[in-house]
Amino acid sequence: MRTGSEPATARSPLRMRLWLTVWGLLWAAFGTVAFALVGRPGWAAACGVLWLVVTVDLTMIVRHLRQGPHYQPGRDIPPYPPPEHRHP
Repeated sequence: MRTGSEPATARSPLRMRLWLTVWGLLWAAFGTVAFALVGRPGWAAACGVLWLVVTVDLTMIVRHLRQGPHYQPGRDIPPYPPPEHRHP
């Protein structure tokens, strides 16, 4: 159902983001260790920075999931009503 107010009432698919972030976290950790073992410190550092960014993102996703249905509504929660536009 399109209402025209999607940017203001959009909901993030947090569970999908959670699993994609976990996938990225595993690859960043693997890349950091693998590049460090083969003697590529630049690539290891780049993967380490990515690992840090993904960890922060994962922390925010978990925080939003724990805040309840406002951030991750279930199927029984209807979509937000479109904002009312008042014409002067």
